[in-house]
Amino acid sequence: MTRVSMCSQYRVALWAALFLLIFGFSRFAVAEIAPEQLKDLPEADIVLLGEVHDNPWHHENQAQILQHLRPPAVVFEMLSAEQAAQANSHIGGISDLRRLLQWDDSGWPDFSLYAPVFEAIGPAQVYGMAVPREDLRRVFETPLADAFGQDAIRFGLDQPLPPEEQTTREARQLAVHCDALPEEYLPAMVAAQRYRDAAFARTALEALAEHGGPIAVIVGTGHVHPDWGMPALLAIAAPEVVVLSVGQFETAAPTGPVYDLTLVTEAAERPDPCAQFRNDG
Repeated sequence: MTRVSMCSQYRVALWAALFLLIFGFSRFAVAEIAPEQLKDLPEADIVLLGEVHDNPWHHENQAQILQHLRPPAVVFEMLSAEQAAQANSHIGGISDLRRLLQWDDSGWPDFSLYAPVFEAIGPAQVYGMAVPREDLRRVFETPLADAFGQDAIRFGLDQPLPPEEQTTREARQLAVHCDALPEEYLPAMVAAQRYRDAAFARTALEALAEHGGPIAVIVGTGHVHPDWGMPALLAIAAPEVVVLSVGQFETAAPTGPVYDLTLVTEAAERPDPCAQFRNDG
């Protein structure tokens, strides 16, 4: 295994295994549903389909929802705008799409996990909302609103977070990085998360404006957090848009109210992402 693939595997395992640590509380009441209820989701303009990235059951659930929802457009966290354009022009099979997107070099889990989702899209237009790394790096060098540029005010990025929320989110950034981040990096890590959520929300709104609803969004469950993820930013930018957040979890759902709907599956097998930071003597 190459160093690049090992790093990619570690990064995926890190975010997946510690995903449940980043959830908090919300104004929404949780309704836990079973897979057989996926065909009867409440109507919404934008349906956020959360996932733990390397969990196969989460992608199977997303595929079922897409088959029943039949959205005119599907937005992917995993794809850039350029990759989405390639997917929209693709006329071959799933294996050809994997090569076209250069998926094996992307750092995301194996394409076979996402194949059911792509197969369930049908004629829907594909959008990519991945944020280039060079764009995210700017939050380490300049204020968030300046880094985001146009639309920063639209998504509330010109305003600081309430102190309690800032502290909570910094603590969770530290937790999901195995307590291995220097503390001086934490404010920028929170800013980067806000940047990504705002960029994701903007792309979802573009898809809605161009195709009408319901728009489906394939994204990590953490980005679907109603209090500070995409739903919160969509509420700021477009309060008239009806958003449904579906959070998927492993083993158990959060104890407090978080998402509009929750799905609980078995946990995927994965290595301990924090093992390399642990000193066992």
